[in-house]
Amino acid sequence: MPALENSFAALQRFVHPKRAVEVCELCTRALGPGHTHLLELGRYTLVCSCEACALLFSSRQHARYKRVPHRIRLLGDFRMSDTEWQNLLIPINMAFFFENSLRSSVTVLYPSPAGATESLLSREAWTDIAGRNPVLNEMEPDVEALLVNRVERARPAGGGEYYLLPIDECFRLVGLIRRNWRGLSGGTEVWQDIAKFFAQLKARATLLPPERYA
Repeated sequence: MPALENSFAALQRFVHPKRAVEVCELCTRALGPGHTHLLELGRYTLVCSCEACALLFSSRQHARYKRVPHRIRLLGDFRMSDTEWQNLLIPINMAFFFENSLRSSVTVLYPSPAGATESLLSREAWTDIAGRNPVLNEMEPDVEALLVNRVERARPAGGGEYYLLPIDECFRLVGLIRRNWRGLSGGTEVWQDIAKFFAQLKARATLLPPERYA
């Protein structure tokens, strides 16, 4: 699908080093850290935005842009066994899932030294995951994702980590890995950076109570 390939290519700009001064890509106003991102739906491109432009361009009906939320939720009681994860046939123990409106399906990508790489996922597999974790039905299409981290040396503590979070955080992780990976195993530095990424993510996240999974 050429349109989808072009969309992923557009998102790959988030894996390159940032400019010294970030500016709003709609009005060129200087931006501070933690600024808003918009998703351009037609091209599936992430756009840096000031608050005024975010309100203007994302609040209209049939808007061209969709605002990427800031909320990060840690799913502390996520239901997925080792066998269920292995049955998804994802090559590594880290991936993110999001509702892709261009395809009308769920897309799963995993970070790699080459960038974000797609893995196949059947609708039945996602339906089964969401059926056991109904909180996933709250995930906003295109701009929110389920991020799964089951890589032992990338976790600050034992057990898998599962987050509902903004799609731009996923591509920030992809960029970190692509920029810093060395050799076949990545090198000590990149794994330290990945562990730091998840530690900071956990510190910013809201832990959902177990009753949300009933």
